[in-house]
Amino acid sequence: MTNHDEAAAVRPLTLAWVNQHLEVGERIVRTEVLQGGITAEMRRLTIGTRDGGTRDLVLRSFVDPFYVEHAEDSLNREAGALILLTGTGVPAPGLLAADPTAAHCEYPSLLMTHLAGRTVLDDGGLETRVPQLARQLVAIHAWRPAERPRKYVTLTTADTVVVPKGADAMAWAAAIDVIRKPVPPYEGRFLHRDFQPGNVLFDVPPSRPAGARITGVIDWAGTSWGPADLDVAHCSVNLALLHGPAWGLRFPEAYEEAGGVLASAASERLYWLVRDGLASSEEVQSVSQPWREAGRTDLTTRVVEERLDAYVTALMDTLG
Repeated sequence: MTNHDEAAAVRPLTLAWVNQHLEVGERIVRTEVLQGGITAEMRRLTIGTRDGGTRDLVLRSFVDPFYVEHAEDSLNREAGALILLTGTGVPAPGLLAADPTAAHCEYPSLLMTHLAGRTVLDDGGLETRVPQLARQLVAIHAWRPAERPRKYVTLTTADTVVVPKGADAMAWAAAIDVIRKPVPPYEGRFLHRDFQPGNVLFDVPPSRPAGARITGVIDWAGTSWGPADLDVAHCSVNLALLHGPAWGLRFPEAYEEAGGVLASAASERLYWLVRDGLASSEEVQSVSQPWREAGRTDLTTRVVEERLDAYVTALMDTLG
């Protein structure tokens, strides 16, 4: 086995576990670290096949002590989601094996098929990608599994919101008051729960960003049951932070244009949009660092904070 770099090396117990799930005559010929993961280490494993060809797999391992504590639940949910999605037409990875409790590996791990394409975080080609993101999310929400995943979870409260330095104090106070209100009624949907550009893969023709097309949706560890508005809100705030507040405001419109159904009352839409927007206030550093590592060096923590402030203010101006 040859490593793309030393950091890509698979740990011995994990390597033995992976080898147990390969076909007879197959072997790992190359490993490569995949960038962009926040909660887990991600590696692409190139497998040499018996006929002299290759195929790629992806290994997810939870190594950070904070995330290891929650790894069993996350990996069980992701494994369950990948099984449910098999044959649905949603372009998700295929599950090969899972070791949620690290019974065989050094750390809790999951092995799955590799999907073609790459994440695209650049501003170019947004006019094409945003409608595609909306259509893909509508398709995910249309899935009705025989067994529902667990109910959605939101951890942010009025007391945990981190108001950015220099933010519009009145707008943020009003936004925080919004999430103090009771949860609006909703019709449940199958949620990805972290649907955003960093978890969607595109095939982008060279020199033609407008020709991009979705090839896969990854990271299903947060799969749950809840309001479509919540998934839309999450993608909206990520678009706002990556590309500017106007794109965050645009996404709910694109979702409806694609056939999706959101809450009918403006106050209910505002609740979900604001809830996920304020949740991002606690994660500015953790989300902006992977974006910079992926090439968006312009997205400093301060820039992202300013975009979040502008987005929350715009939500309160338009829907509040």
